[in-house]
Amino acid sequence: MDAIQWEYLFDWELAVKSFPFVLKGIWNTLLISLVSMGIGLVLGFFLALGRTSKSSVFSWPARIYISFMRGVPILVILFILYFGFPIIGIEFTAVTAALIGFSLNSAAYMAEINRSALASVDKGQWEAASSLGMSYWQTMRGIILPQAFRIALPPLSNVLLDLTKASSLAAMITVPELFQQAKIVGGRELDYMTMYILVAFIYWGICSLLTLFQNYLERRYEYLL
Repeated sequence: MDAIQWEYLFDWELAVKSFPFVLKGIWNTLLISLVSMGIGLVLGFFLALGRTSKSSVFSWPARIYISFMRGVPILVILFILYFGFPIIGIEFTAVTAALIGFSLNSAAYMAEINRSALASVDKGQWEAASSLGMSYWQTMRGIILPQAFRIALPPLSNVLLDLTKASSLAAMITVPELFQQAKIVGGRELDYMTMYILVAFIYWGICSLLTLFQNYLERRYEYLL
């Protein structure tokens, strides 16, 4: 059996030389991840309210949306937005299509997280606030949301990590993010393995930093609430 030729598995010289070029894609990776997370949080909050509404006018559209977005691969959504919509005269840039796709998709997951977190807050909190004459939104903003946020923080952080890793799929619609930059170098140098390993470590580093930030937030809110 032939010995493994490690020099063909990972070329340190190529990795070091290509690192600055690959790292240029980090801005689009972070843009897609963070902006999609922010938009998804807002949409997910209102979807959660609609999902738990007693009115079928709000609850059923929210249920159908959540079910559809959780049941369709994000890559299909990206292809529909970037390659399909131009057929009906609507064109997006690759980055815009990625932002829309990831935002709409992540909102469905965050809606279920928000719904579960809101339901976990003791109903007595609502009753106490009502007895003090607080309105629905005053109660939600001042009492319910701070407690629900602490409950939802770990799963929401996991969504952000998943978004960061899934942003690599934006390369399939030509977004120049980390993975796309690595593919370009891999094709030029005929050494995809080195570039894939390099980009794997970069994603690991980003997610490790996000995890540290998550831990900080968890400690902070555990202390404050």
